[in-house]
Amino acid sequence: MTSMRKGAVLVAFAMAMPGTAAFNRILAGSTHNRVAVGRVFTSTGRSHRYAAQSVRMVATAPAPISTAEPYTSLCFQCEQTAHGTGCHTNVGVCGKTPEVSVLQDLLIYQLQGIAQYVHEARQVNGARDADIDLFLLEGMFSTLTNVNFDPTAFERYLAQGERVREQARGMYERACAAAGVAARQLRGPAQLDLSAILHDRDALETKGLSVGVLARMAAAPHEDVFGLGELTLYGLKGMMAYAAHARALGQPVEDVSAAAAETMAALADTSSKTIPEMLELALGVGAANYKAMAALDHGHNSLYGAPAPCDVRTSAVAGKCILVSGHDIHDLLTILEKTAGKGINVYTHGELLPGNTYPELQKHKHLIGNWGGPWQLQKSCARAYRVLQMEFGKFPGAIVLTSNCLVEPQKKYRGRIFTRKMVGWENIPHIADDWSNFDTVIDIALSAPGFAEDEPVTSVPAGYGHKAVVGLAGPILESIKSGDLKRFFVIGGCDGTEGERSYFGDLARHVPIDAAILTLGCGKFRFNRDTFETTKAGLPRMLDVGQCNDAYGAVQIALALAGALECEVGDLPLSFAISWFEQKAVAVLLTLLSLGIQNIHIGPAAPAFVTPGILKVLQDKYKLQYIDSENYEADLQKMLQGM
Repeated sequence: MTSMRKGAVLVAFAMAMPGTAAFNRILAGSTHNRVAVGRVFTSTGRSHRYAAQSVRMVATAPAPISTAEPYTSLCFQCEQTAHGTGCHTNVGVCGKTPEVSVLQDLLIYQLQGIAQYVHEARQVNGARDADIDLFLLEGMFSTLTNVNFDPTAFERYLAQGERVREQARGMYERACAAAGVAARQLRGPAQLDLSAILHDRDALETKGLSVGVLARMAAAPHEDVFGLGELTLYGLKGMMAYAAHARALGQPVEDVSAAAAETMAALADTSSKTIPEMLELALGVGAANYKAMAALDHGHNSLYGAPAPCDVRTSAVAGKCILVSGHDIHDLLTILEKTAGKGINVYTHGELLPGNTYPELQKHKHLIGNWGGPWQLQKSCARAYRVLQMEFGKFPGAIVLTSNCLVEPQKKYRGRIFTRKMVGWENIPHIADDWSNFDTVIDIALSAPGFAEDEPVTSVPAGYGHKAVVGLAGPILESIKSGDLKRFFVIGGCDGTEGERSYFGDLARHVPIDAAILTLGCGKFRFNRDTFETTKAGLPRMLDVGQCNDAYGAVQIALALAGALECEVGDLPLSFAISWFEQKAVAVLLTLLSLGIQNIHIGPAAPAFVTPGILKVLQDKYKLQYIDSENYEADLQKMLQGM
């Protein structure tokens, strides 16, 4: 931290944090209710990393984090957290500093306090404020993995949050007065007051450490309650990010915002919560996320037209260029409009590949196609990919990050990368909300060398959104009835750096000829450049449904199939292999569980916040399974048997 000595951090934390005795029990190593960042210690002292599963996800379980070393922060919200247990000192695996980590924790706590007032006001007389709702959505979005790494940005969020909290409290008090009831004195995060320390980063960091993961861990009555609380919180982050995307498209998300505020308020105090209550809270996030993804789907389709099957070019053409990465289709269209007629070609990257399949965007002929692979190849190369190292370093133009996932900008391209909306990195230029400084991006693109010549044409198939696939219902049903098509596999989600993620490519390549694959998210890059034979009836066997939020589309396809076959979704010959990395994937998982989907295979590694007790509940109720990253063949056989 900027000037806090590590040795003083725990002392400051213990003094500031409620439930210090519980916290001390945890760090002192008590065998009662002892949780150490993803490793759960039972009363026998035995430690478990991936729970009671005969699954070889890694060769050996990671060593527990030493409690002798002072914590400067603690974060384990993503799949690649350090040692599979948690990033707690120095810079996190994602590049997040301890300063940013604790400022994010403080912002989350502040947002919970605002949400308490928002929820209570709605309960009194339905009062709401669209601007407050937006601040909650965007504030939470900023704390997702690989979104914002700029400590100054979080100081601004916290300062704005102080003003918004006062607005929310005023709304609640006015609602009570209008209803003729006395306003209650809300507890917990609602009482947070940062006004005296807003200009003291050290004090903000100390306060952030006192209300973050360790504080939630100490306050929970049981390790499984704590784990379910984290599962709910991280799913909530993903849901609110999708809702923010949908709202930016003009879609109504009031119900989702109401659910978000209610859930955040509930998470403000879990001290008396039971495991069934916490599981219900998590599944409620899944149900609300379904609505958020539906709103986003409707926004995309109504504004840009339904995606249509096509081949998306993946090779460059000669000329000046801009690369647009992230998830924001609206930003992509705006960039196309602002570069029209300027002699600049536009390429998508990562999760924006599906942007090439929307009719309204296809009208812009300088949208060339998709360049590069998934997010993590911005600055490094995974062995599973036949691509150049440091994709952003090789791209000869300007680069714009519209949402997650941002990786630490490297020296080779720091002078030509820009961020948008909630995305940020210290000293990296940010494109204003009104695009007033976008001319700088155009100038950088025109001054960069661009591509010298056309590359040989390569492409990948895309555009199989739910409307396109439902349009193939006739041939699909005929193929099912004839036995030509016996099973569907949903293989996709997030991608990441680990070699174990090659499992998903291996699985897809070995799916039998009488099965079809629905893929979505950046997990598709593990196999979307491969050639898949068509079915005997000539149907494509690899259908790219779209972005990670298009899990909604995959569900619509399943519902349409179930309706046509007059069965329940659970009775369909349908298998799920989901690759998770960050909080949007957690939200999607909770949505699938809320819909009653069984036998989901997830990996490559277990979430650090999921305890063996939680896993057993999910296994018993939903038959959730972790992948065996060393033996995709065995998993494939189980899936073919409907397991």
